[in-house]
Amino acid sequence: MRLFVGDDWAEDHHDVEVMDGSGRRPARARLPEGVAGMSRLHAIVGELAGDEADEAEVLVGIETDRGPWVAALVAAGYTVPAVNPLQASRFRDRLGVSGAKSDAGDAHVLADMVRTHAHELRAVAGDSAEAEAVKVVARTHKTLIWERTRHTQRLRHALRDYFPAALVAFEDLDAADSLELLAKASTPAQAARLTIGQISTALKHARRKNVADKAVAIQAALRAEHLGRPGVVTDAHAASVQALIAVLNVLNAQVKTLQGQVEAHFGKHPAAKIILSRPGLGTVLGARVLAEFGDDPGRYASAKDRKNYAGTSPITRASGKKKVALARFIHNNRLIDALLTQAFSALRLSPGARACYDRQHARGLGHNAALRQLANRLVGILHGCLKTGTLYDEATAWSHHAESVAA
Repeated sequence: MRLFVGDDWAEDHHDVEVMDGSGRRPARARLPEGVAGMSRLHAIVGELAGDEADEAEVLVGIETDRGPWVAALVAAGYTVPAVNPLQASRFRDRLGVSGAKSDAGDAHVLADMVRTHAHELRAVAGDSAEAEAVKVVARTHKTLIWERTRHTQRLRHALRDYFPAALVAFEDLDAADSLELLAKASTPAQAARLTIGQISTALKHARRKNVADKAVAIQAALRAEHLGRPGVVTDAHAASVQALIAVLNVLNAQVKTLQGQVEAHFGKHPAAKIILSRPGLGTVLGARVLAEFGDDPGRYASAKDRKNYAGTSPITRASGKKKVALARFIHNNRLIDALLTQAFSALRLSPGARACYDRQHARGLGHNAALRQLANRLVGILHGCLKTGTLYDEATAWSHHAESVAA
């Protein structure tokens, strides 16, 4: 017996609909979030399955792949296809064109979707607890880095509006020495009074080289003539800059703390040695790759499946006599960011990667397209290494390409 459940989730409740193989809808309910709601769902399924409860196969369609609710569904033995919201939206149009939408209607869409298209939907991966821990800290670490970049850009815009000399004096606004000096002197007048000793002290705290020369250059830039703003406006900007500096100091500290957590959790994972053996992957970048791919051994049936999930493989659009290969723009942003960074680093570490990139350039591809092709090849190599449990070997990894060139 097979039962198909559509679960339209919200923060505090779930609208569910149960459907059998013929499309009949024997049960609908709104369940509360948490243990009470999960218990009620089990009771509904058990009541419908009856004497066949132990042999019943339950598929639950839901538009998320994480959280305690999804984990509880998987733990209960249900098959949980994580439906992309875009897929659900397109499927809704097949059932009606009026544009009507409701939570109960969405539950019906999800139930019918898993009933008719379960074979084409990917079930939630059964990643290990170690991989989940790596994912949590790696994602938070990357999020904090993105937040630091955003706040640095806000600081840059603020300084440009009233203190352009600071942009000339400090190359890296989020660096420790820049933040220390801007905190001491956030107005042009205060900055012009900074001594060589104060500047040198900040540079030494940040462990900079050539302290004497850099201190002189920074002082000269801060004392150069620039267009200014009225005093009251300058003071207002300075207060805003002080707030941004405080946020950046906290972000810098937490990024460093989270990096230690990423290294600790990643180092405990069995696949860490294999991932770190590959060119261009260090501890942090390797942790991101592991976190986004997961470690469920049955999740990717082939290297092509892994490449498609990564978003590095192209898509084909063919109509009539026209056929083009295009880059995938629907992908996991965190994963593609890590893979392209790895590919760029591999150019100087792996002769095979360099040769692969140069061949793409020779075909007339630009830098980004060639780098994406290289990342696609590296994903295939990673799949082989993880599948066989072997470390990366330069000769083995690129032997196929070498034979193709020779031929």
